[in-house]
Amino acid sequence: MTHRLPAEWAPQEHLWIGFPGDPAEWPAALPEAQAQAAAFASAVAAQGEAVMLIARTAADAARARALAAPAVEVVQMPFGDVWLRDTGPIGVVDATGHRALADFDFNGWGGKFDMPGDKDIGARLAATTDLPCRHIPLIFEGGAIDTDGTGLFVTTEQCLLNPNRNPTLGRAQIEALLAGSLGLNNMLWLGNGLELDHTDGHVDNLARFVSTEILAIPRATTDNDPNTAIYADAEARARAFGVEIAHIPSVGHYEIDGEIVPASYMNFTITNGAVIVPQYGAPNDVAALDALRPFFPDRAIVGLPADTILRGGGSFHCMSMHLPAAV
Repeated sequence: MTHRLPAEWAPQEHLWIGFPGDPAEWPAALPEAQAQAAAFASAVAAQGEAVMLIARTAADAARARALAAPAVEVVQMPFGDVWLRDTGPIGVVDATGHRALADFDFNGWGGKFDMPGDKDIGARLAATTDLPCRHIPLIFEGGAIDTDGTGLFVTTEQCLLNPNRNPTLGRAQIEALLAGSLGLNNMLWLGNGLELDHTDGHVDNLARFVSTEILAIPRATTDNDPNTAIYADAEARARAFGVEIAHIPSVGHYEIDGEIVPASYMNFTITNGAVIVPQYGAPNDVAALDALRPFFPDRAIVGLPADTILRGGGSFHCMSMHLPAAV
């Protein structure tokens, strides 16, 4: 029976969250990144969802237990990079409610960050469940797509068609593989992702479904936003495709240590009881929460600081992967 990737707002069994521990990723602010990750896990648990905080070492696990709420389960399991959205297994559900997992190949975001433990962390996380797991021979990261659960999904050409991923595969072949593995059979291709995003334009920093056929896309609110043209192009492609657009204000021009970084409110995580939205101490922090609130009336809209996590290259959605619940 065909399996399909549900929308993120469908019921979830639990959320895996990666716990920062590599000093090379956070050379100046690792303790602060750990505190923000623990606050994220605790906020999810406070809204009633099971959380597994995955720590690389015994020392990291001890730190996680000290920081996180008692309801958060800390699991020690080696991995390289913290971004489990891209390396973890992807849960799918068939028409009868039976679940399975899909585990894709991974090459360090096009060979840029090849770290021990990342190529098999998906299979090892899958083995902690009792679900069948299918290996898919495609280099692919979970943050590269988003879906409304109907088979419609969105991605960027910059990432999925990048020759540093699957150079022998064309658009039609990639579409066929994702249709067969995740049940995604209606593909909306956007162009580029955010400037200076080391993932080569993951869509979870650019455009996210907030309801069936409603796609949230940032809108620039200042003249110096480095992604103004990218947002406009994404919106034009999405409108031409036929989906409805919901505007979320952009973080805008955002720097860390004098360098522009891809800060995005779109890297929110949807859980059973809440939508956890990254906050950066930027002018549009509250406006972003207000823009999302109408789409999730039965969930708490929780803004949490993510500026230190961003120093490692991502935010809440990047560092987490949900397991759909049996329906």
